[in-house]
Order: sequence, then C-alpha cells, then structure tokens
Amino acid sequence: MRVAGGKAVYGAAVGILMLEARFPRIPGDMGNALTWPFPVHYKVVRDASPDRVVRQGAAGLLDHFIAAARELEADGVDGITTNCGFLSLFQAELAAAVGVPVATSSLMQVALVNAVLPAGRRAGILTVSAASLSARHLAAAGVPADTPVGSPEGLREFTRVLLDDEATLDVAAAEADNVDAARALHAAHPELGAIVLECTNMIPYAAAIRRATGLPTYSIESFVSWFQSGLRPRRYPPPLDMAPVL
Repeated sequence: MRVAGGKAVYGAAVGILMLEARFPRIPGDMGNALTWPFPVHYKVVRDASPDRVVRQGAAGLLDHFIAAARELEADGVDGITTNCGFLSLFQAELAAAVGVPVATSSLMQVALVNAVLPAGRRAGILTVSAASLSARHLAAAGVPADTPVGSPEGLREFTRVLLDDEATLDVAAAEADNVDAARALHAAHPELGAIVLECTNMIPYAAAIRRATGLPTYSIESFVSWFQSGLRPRRYPPPLDMAPVL
C-alpha cells in the first residue's frame, strides 16, 4: 500500500481554538480531551482570556484567532471550532480566512433546533453571561433576535469562576447554578421546546438540565459531534453476515 502525506498531524479531524484560561476543565468540558469520543487538536489563542472574549466583546482579538486558525489548518485539521459561543462574532471572518469548514459557536444550532420542534415551540439559550450576549452575537449565529435567554450569572459559582478565571471550581455548585438557571428560563417561557447551551463549559451539566426541565438540551458537544461526522463519516464493515443473493 502506498499513501500520500502532506499534513503534520493525522487522525484529528477537528481543531479547537481555545481561550487562554486556568479554571478547571472537568470531563465533559470542551477543553478536556477526555470529553470527545474522537481525537481533537487544540490550539490556545494567547491573550484571549474569558473576560476579554465575553465581557469585552473579544475586542482586538480577531487577528489572533485568524492566525491560530491558519495554524490549525496548516497542522492538518479538516474543520475548526472554538471553545466559546461568544466567538460567533468571528464566524464570517474565520470562515473566510481558512480553507476548511468553520463552526465557531454552539449558538449556530438554534435555527436547526427550532426547525425540528413541534409547532408553537422554540429553543431557548442558556449562556454564561446574559448581560454580555448581544444582538450582534445572535445575528452572527443566525439566531432569531427574540430568542429567550437565561444565565446562571449572579448565582453561586459557575459564571464567576469562568469569567474571573479562578483556579478552583465547586462542581456541585456549578451544576446547581446551571439547573436553577434552566428552570427559571423554562418557567419564564413555558413555550420552550428545547434548550441550547451557549457556553462550552456547560456540557457536564446538560444531562442534569434535561432531567430538571424535561427539555431536549443541546450543547457544543452535540454540535461538534455532528460537525465531525461530516468531516470523517463512519466507515462500516462489508455485510459478510448477510446471505448472498442467488
């Protein structure tokens, strides 16, 4: 067998642009490689702190993300995503800067989720910071402007640890924050048919949110798993156990 080369890295179809942070990334977090059932390739974008990306609108960081995305492409990934839903702001620019597919934000799922829900139902968004999630973020991801938004901001643990980039995390308190915020969102908007988690650090709490609200709950994990399935479609064995046609 002869094969062709040309890449520096093989086997990792998805490249992930990471914020530069020190808060704990538990299994389930996008930045924990154990989260993924397939290999991923990480690239940390220096100076892209959670505070700067979320609270400050990623001001001055576009060139940093473009450079890092081009490095991922040069390394050999087949598609690129990011570990912050607020980076929907850079979707068009990153897609134009590289030659592979780009899916910056979990928010890009909202329109698809709306399309599959029963009549009269719509998706709501749970975000790390409702105060920072603007109409620009929603528009860049193709999200309807009137989409209901909730957040654990101001509760016990989750948002503070992430955006202040603290070195320790009370996992039980973080889960309670997200569950309480999801319940409040659903109570305020009983027409919801699903929840989309903007924040890529909310994946570990998706199952608890589903149980607490009864609503299908979509995250960056569901989005990137779909994304990866197109980059590397599953191969199936030949049907050796099936009877031949005579």
